[in-house]
Amino acid sequence: MSEAILLLSGPNLDQLGSRSPEIYGTMTLAAHVQRFRERAEKVGYSVEDRQSNFEGDLIEAVRDARGTYAAIVVNAGALTHTSWALADALANFEGVKIEVHLSNPAAREPFRHVSTLAGVVDGTIAGFGAESYDVALEAVLAVRGRA
Repeated sequence: MSEAILLLSGPNLDQLGSRSPEIYGTMTLAAHVQRFRERAEKVGYSVEDRQSNFEGDLIEAVRDARGTYAAIVVNAGALTHTSWALADALANFEGVKIEVHLSNPAAREPFRHVSTLAGVVDGTIAGFGAESYDVALEAVLAVRGRA
């Protein structure tokens, strides 16, 4: 397995920067990805990013990540609360899995309080805006014993 991280982004995250900036901030997804990539490269990881508005694309990305990536950092967007299929795919990935959210779902609408992914990931980082991705990278390092 390589020293690579798959940064996976779900539905509507391609709208970051303009979608509900009072909740998600003004950074675009491209800016979040670039920031994450730069920080990961400083500690020896390459990053591949995938964003899709389609559940099946995300499931296939997780399936294809097996044996290739050391970790998956996933912001599944609204699929966090509904996708048992994505949870099943993540459960079958042997590397580190970190769920990340810019906002704090537990402090929002009741339907956002449930994560279908929580039971199959190593941990969840939420509510720190752009810094959520920084903390997720630190979590990958800690779980892999490189912190």
